[in-house]
Amino acid sequence: MTEPADHPFVQAVKPLVDAMGAEMVAPDQARGDDVVLAWEGQDRVAVRLPHLSESLDHLLAELERRHGVPLSDLDRRTKQSVVRILEARGAFSVRHGVETVAGALGVSRFTVYNYLNRENAAKGAD
Repeated sequence: MTEPADHPFVQAVKPLVDAMGAEMVAPDQARGDDVVLAWEGQDRVAVRLPHLSESLDHLLAELERRHGVPLSDLDRRTKQSVVRILEARGAFSVRHGVETVAGALGVSRFTVYNYLNRENAAKGAD
C-alpha cells in the first residue's frame, strides 16, 4: 500500500477490515468493486471485500479462534450458539452454507437445520 499504513484513519478502520476478512489496498490500486474510504477530503485506503464463500470461511475461522478449539470439538449448546451467530451474519444465504457449516461443526446438514428450526421456533414463541 502506498498510503501510510500508520495513518490514524487507516489504523482506526483496520480492525473492521480484518473482521470482515477484507484487504486494504492503496486508493490508486482500487478496482471497480473496491470501496475507497476518504478522510478529510483525501482518499486514504481502499477496501477489497472478500467473495461471499471466503467470508464464510473467515467467519468459521474467527469463531474457532474465539472458542480456542476446533468447532467440531464444541458441545451441543455451543454449536447451537455458533449456528445462531452464523445465521445472524448471513452464513446460510451463501450457496452450500449449510453444508460448509455442518462440516466445520462435525455434524450433519440435518442437525444444522434442526438447530435453525429450533431457533426460529423459539423466536416465534416470543
